[in-house]
Amino acid sequence: MSAPRSSALARRTLLAASGGLLALPALGQARFPNRPVQMVVPWGAGGGTDATARIVAAMLERRLGQPFNVVNRTGGSGVVGHSAIATAAPDGYTIGMITVEITMMHWQGLTQLNPESYTPLALMNSDPPGVQVKHDSPFQDIKALADAIKSRPAGTFKASGTGQGGIWHLALVGWLQAMGLKGDHVRWVPSNGAAPAMQELAAGGVDIVTCSVPEARAMIDAGRAKALAIMAPERNPMFASVPTLNETLGINYSVGAWRGIAAPKGLPAEVAGVLVPALKAVFDDQEFKTFMTQRGFGMIYADPQGFARFMAEGDRAMGEAMRGAGLARG
Repeated sequence: MSAPRSSALARRTLLAASGGLLALPALGQARFPNRPVQMVVPWGAGGGTDATARIVAAMLERRLGQPFNVVNRTGGSGVVGHSAIATAAPDGYTIGMITVEITMMHWQGLTQLNPESYTPLALMNSDPPGVQVKHDSPFQDIKALADAIKSRPAGTFKASGTGQGGIWHLALVGWLQAMGLKGDHVRWVPSNGAAPAMQELAAGGVDIVTCSVPEARAMIDAGRAKALAIMAPERNPMFASVPTLNETLGINYSVGAWRGIAAPKGLPAEVAGVLVPALKAVFDDQEFKTFMTQRGFGMIYADPQGFARFMAEGDRAMGEAMRGAGLARG
């Protein structure tokens, strides 16, 4: 009798083992990621957002063992790419690099998308604006410039840095409002970006340029411009001599162009549980730090909860700035 019992036990053990073996491929297929991931970038190839996305994608690919393919979806002042991320299937196989414009576009009536349209994963970068003047400007510090702006009639000073309603325009508006002035007290001269604005500054066509200090760096290094302050909570170690508005004017105002990784709303927790720590590891990696530092990009990290708070605060501030500038619709 013992032999049959032993034989039956052996058969049950074999069946259990076979079942376990059969289950292994299924488990492997369920683990994320098991196929290529698409990373959508709402801006064109070769720009700062594209460059940052590509280094993040390459490092994620090495860490997670699947291709992370960067796809540039441009158009609509960022609407096309941001829509592509928000409307994709929430399975983790389409993620993207969202930018500060997601806190701006809906105020302008360009889209209904807003920060709550996504599952935030990680804030990776933020570049606050600096206040730049010509190298031989009579204003040696930000207080002297601020006092002059406040004491002179509206429209006396001209500023530039980007197009009408762009992030650097709103940076100026927010700063003016924080000083108790109207958002249009300094006349905005639209430009096609920071580089042409800095050229115009050096030529004397405008008095002020609000753009990130890294963008102004070439003109500063050439001795044709100087940065008086940055709109950030603390100094940038790369430009340690440039004070913050809070240090010099007692104005706790900060804003900036930021970039972060997000997924469509409704991303499963188990997928986020793979992506979030991988993104934190990328941020902490010396390769990423070197890449960002060499380009003058500011490094700032926030986890999903911190990123969500960061965007909510930015969205509120952008709404106030755009209403102040007469750029908000509705």
